[in-house]
Amino acid sequence: MTVETLNTTTLNMDPVFGQLSFDNHEQIVFCNDKDTGLKAIIGIHNTVLGPALGGTRMWQYKNEWEALNDVLRLSRGMTFKSAVTGLNLGGGKAVIIGDAKTQKTPDLMKRFGEFVHSLSGKYITAEDVGMETSDMDLVRDVTPYVTGISESRGGAGNPSPITAYGVFMGMKAAAKFKYGSDVLEDKKVLVQGIGHVGESLVEHLSNEGAKVFIADINKERLNEVANKYGARIHTGDVYSADMDIYAPCALGATVNDATIHALKADIVAGAANNQLADENKHGSILQEKGIVYAPDFLINAGGIINVYAELEGYDKTEIMRKTEDIYNTTLEILEHAKNNGVTTHESALKVAQDRIDTRKKENQG
Repeated sequence: MTVETLNTTTLNMDPVFGQLSFDNHEQIVFCNDKDTGLKAIIGIHNTVLGPALGGTRMWQYKNEWEALNDVLRLSRGMTFKSAVTGLNLGGGKAVIIGDAKTQKTPDLMKRFGEFVHSLSGKYITAEDVGMETSDMDLVRDVTPYVTGISESRGGAGNPSPITAYGVFMGMKAAAKFKYGSDVLEDKKVLVQGIGHVGESLVEHLSNEGAKVFIADINKERLNEVANKYGARIHTGDVYSADMDIYAPCALGATVNDATIHALKADIVAGAANNQLADENKHGSILQEKGIVYAPDFLINAGGIINVYAELEGYDKTEIMRKTEDIYNTTLEILEHAKNNGVTTHESALKVAQDRIDTRKKENQG
C-alpha cells in the first residue's frame, strides 16, 4: 500500500491496536523472508483454554491492511469455535500474502514453518484456503506444531470432508428448528463456493435428495461438480435467488449491507468463516426477517475437531461422534436464542465466552 492510497482515517489509525477487528488479541506476529518471498501474519487471539490452533490461508490480498484484518477476524473466530465445541484449544490463524497457484513453493512453506516453530507451540497451524495436506507435510518437516498432515505421517488427513459433515449436521439442526423436521429432501439449497468443503457438502445434500444449486467463480469447477452430483448451476444474483437454504462456503462477509435485504432464504448455514460482515447489525436483521442463522464458527467446527484428534490421539469414530454432536449443540443454541430474545450469534458467543471466563477464573484461582 502506498502513501497515496491511505486516507485520513487510516493515517490516524494505530496499525494493529486501532484496527476494528482487534479484539484483545494476545499476539500478532509479522513474518518476512526475502529469499523465499514469504510475507505472512500470525494472529494469536486467546490461549486461555489451550494453545491457539487455526489454519494458514494463502490469498492475494489487495494490501497488508486487508490481510491484517482477515487474520484478526479469523483468529478471533477460532477462539470461539474451539470454546463452543468444547475443545481445550485457543484461537489462532495465519495468512500468507500471495497467489497460492503461482507463488507457493516448498521453500516458502518450510520457512513459514520455521516462524511457527519460533512460537514454541503457542500457535499450532493447519490447512486453510490455498493450502493442501502436502503443504502441511512440508511444515511438519521443520516443526511439530502443525496438524492436518497426511495419514501416512500419522495425521488425520484432509479435514475438509469432516468440516462439510459438521456443516451438514448444523444445517439439519437449523431445518429442524425452522420447519419441525430435519429432512432436507426437496429443499432448495444454494451452495456458494465449491472448493473441498463445498463439494463434500453438495455430496451430502444430493444424497439426501435436496435440490442443490451451486455458484462459484470457477466455471470449470462448476461444470465438474454439477455433472458429478447432479447439482444445478445457478446463474444470476445469488442473494435474491429462490432458495430455502443459503450455504456460503467461500470467503466471509457475504451477508452484508448490499446483500442482506435481498436474501429470501429461510436459513443461512454454511462453511465460510465470518459470514456476517457486522455480527451485531446483520445478526439482528436476519432475526427480524425470520431467517435462521446457524452460527458459522459452530457448524464449521468439524475441521478443527478432525485436526484436534492428532493432538489428543482419538480415532475416526470419535471424530465423527464429536462432529455429529454439532447437531445437538446447534439446536440448543437456536432454542436459547429464541427463549432469551437474542440473536443466534450472540447466543453461541455467550456459550463460548462463558467457558473461557470459567477457565480463566480457575487458572487465576
